[in-house]
Formats: sequence, structure tokens, C-alpha cells
Amino acid sequence: MLGRSERESPAHAALAAHDAGWSGVAPGSAVATAVPDESIELLDLGTTSDTLATVATIDDLAAVVHLGHPEQPSPRLEEALLAGEPSLILTSAVAVAPQWVWVAPAGAAGGQVVIDEAGMRDCQDLLRAMGVSPRLVPARTSVDERVALAGPAGSLVVECTRVPAGWVEVPGSERLAGRLPVWYGLLESRAAWPRFDAPAQVWLAVGPSDDHRGSLQHTLAVLSEAGVDLQHLRSHPSPHGPHVFFTSFRCASVAVLDGLVAELDGRGVAHRTLAVLPGDGFVPGPVPLAPQWAEGAGAPETGAE
Repeated sequence: MLGRSERESPAHAALAAHDAGWSGVAPGSAVATAVPDESIELLDLGTTSDTLATVATIDDLAAVVHLGHPEQPSPRLEEALLAGEPSLILTSAVAVAPQWVWVAPAGAAGGQVVIDEAGMRDCQDLLRAMGVSPRLVPARTSVDERVALAGPAGSLVVECTRVPAGWVEVPGSERLAGRLPVWYGLLESRAAWPRFDAPAQVWLAVGPSDDHRGSLQHTLAVLSEAGVDLQHLRSHPSPHGPHVFFTSFRCASVAVLDGLVAELDGRGVAHRTLAVLPGDGFVPGPVPLAPQWAEGAGAPETGAE
């Protein structure tokens, strides 16, 4: 059985499950699906914390969650996973084409643009670049309620499968469809991380054994010695003393991950594997940043012929 959080787009989550071939019911399971058709809707599991807690406690239940990107995880998801039950782990990833459209009644002009939380996450920068100031509503808000909020002159940003009858796309809607694909992952509860012989993307959280100058350096040395390709590193305060560090890296095989974790154990470094996502190079990659470095020694030259 598959579920999603209340803040996630029903259409995108169901599309991700369909495209990735994630089964709604485990083979031989006596657990029946809780929705009429998992190809268009998944079970609403509530808030993110409720979703994680439910997946951790109910057999044969998994959840489709928004990743950010396999190589650059969503900070909110990283933190929620580490605060959740240790059995929780992401085991697969898939990118889906955005389904968002901007629609209004024929002939409508002006008015407010009603959009939900998932739509804001995926489209807010583009909408604001077009001068739009959206009105945010909870993802659970029905289409009929959104239509009432928009009024006769307003518009909606919704998935193309949920466009109200008689509404048409407005100029600029085509730009939403041209957005980069959105990445989703399969969240499961497992006693151990999956075994893998081909490369996989691993999310690993670590807590240095001592919170002192240089403690992170010693921990990162373990990753370096293991030969992993570190692509993401982020710190977060911890109430228990040491900072928590979130990493994401490409790992050649499970033997490399096993050896890395054994070394962390030997050094007394707290750790948790949050994701093992099979794949070698997740295209499209994270949105690149064009940095503007300070002038001086070490700054790369620009505009050189």
C-alpha cells in the first residue's frame, strides 16, 4: 500500500509511483489498498511527521515523498528522516515531468492566483518572475473550494488532471510545463539498508563523537579514505552536543558502504543511513549555481579570451 503526505501533490505522487513501478501492495500481502485507484491517488497520511511515523509502524505501507534531488536532498526531508524512527530509509528515486498548469475561466482577467503548497514549492520563482503574487492554500483544499476563492476573475495553478470544467490555460501557463522534472523517492521501513552491487546515491547523517575544533575533519577523513564522491554536506545544530552533518555521495557498492559504516563505528561516530538510491548520475542534476567570487588571489578569472 502506498501513501503520501497531506502537503504533496496527489497527481505528481501517483505519477511517480506509476513511472517507477512502485507496487501499492506487497506480493502476498493481506493488506488491501485504501483508495479506489492508486494510479491516480495515494492514501493521505497526514503531516510529514505523521507520514513517517505511520510508515514506520504499519507493515506493507510505503510513502512517496518529494526528495529535492538525489544528489542535493531537501533539508526538511533530511531533518524529518533523522528525527524519525531508525528503520526509515529511502530506497528508490524517480523524476516526473511537472503537471502544473495556470488556468482561469474563459475571458477572465486579473484577480488572485490560488495555488497550494506543492505548487508553490515547484513554481513560485517562475510565477514571481512573471509578477504574480499567489494566494497559498493547503494542498487538501478541494478544487471547488479553490474556484470559490479565486472568484470569477481569478485563476488557479493546479495539476492538468484537476482543471475545472470550462477553464482554459492563460498566457504564461506553458512556462510552468517547461520546468525541470520533480524528483520523488520511495520511503520504506526496513531492518537494514538494501544491498547493491551497482552504484547508488547514499544519504548519510553523522554526528562527530566530540564537538571540538577539527572533529568534522576527522569524520570527513573516513569518507575520503573510503573513496566516496561527496556531493552534499550540510550541518545542523543538535541538542545533544555535537552538530549533525548531512551528506550525500555516490557509492560504488554496498561493500564500500558497509566498510565506511564499520569505520565510523570503530571511531565512535554516530551515524544513520537515510537513503540508498540505485543509480549512477541522476539526470537532470541539481540546478547549478553561478557564483560571484570575491576578487583577489584564488578567484577564478572571468571573461578571459
